[in-house]
Amino acid sequence: MSKGTILFIFTSADKCLDGKETGWYLPEAAHPYYALHKDFNIEAASTKGGVVPLDATSKKMFTDEESVKFLEDPKAQELVKNTKKIGEVKADDYVAIFVVGGHGPLIDLAPSKEFAKLVEDFYNSKKVVSAVCHGPAALIGAKKNGTNESIFNGIEATVFSNSEEAQTPYNDFVNTLPFSPEDKLKELGAKFVKTEDWGVKVVYDGGVLTGQNPASAGPLGQKLKEILLSA
Repeated sequence: MSKGTILFIFTSADKCLDGKETGWYLPEAAHPYYALHKDFNIEAASTKGGVVPLDATSKKMFTDEESVKFLEDPKAQELVKNTKKIGEVKADDYVAIFVVGGHGPLIDLAPSKEFAKLVEDFYNSKKVVSAVCHGPAALIGAKKNGTNESIFNGIEATVFSNSEEAQTPYNDFVNTLPFSPEDKLKELGAKFVKTEDWGVKVVYDGGVLTGQNPASAGPLGQKLKEILLSA
């Protein structure tokens, strides 16, 4: 029996600022999905609604069982082919929100006031706000209830690190990406934490659950399940 519905958020952006291809990152949807789908209903929303663009590189790089299964699973594919628009969903209908990573969220979700308002509705209702890899960068516009203070201010949080980005073709925070996720979280007052590059790091503090990188996606899904089932 379902313990409620979790809202997965996907990017609609398929290109970075300089035209490099991007989208949502396969294992960062697949691994949390399979950690959660037996206990919770899962729905999806994105900036534009409809089909969301898969980062083609992630499909090539991640051929683990769950990532491959996600691409062949009719229910999972229904999720990414028929997303709702962010403006069509309400926090009241869900038990938690989860932002799937990929470089895309920096392009369309991070600057979206509409998305920031949705995140605030979850946060101020004491519902878990979660995100992995570049996903936490999508939360930068969200403020604590009735203040101008970021939801990251004063809490431990993680995100894809500068040292990891330096090993990718996207390591340009002016021409390719609009900002550095690590630098931005620090700027907003987060106590930024990380483990070694590409290792597993999941942090839950102040109602915000963050994971550092693709390897952290499955463990974040498990942690989200634990939090929700113990509530």
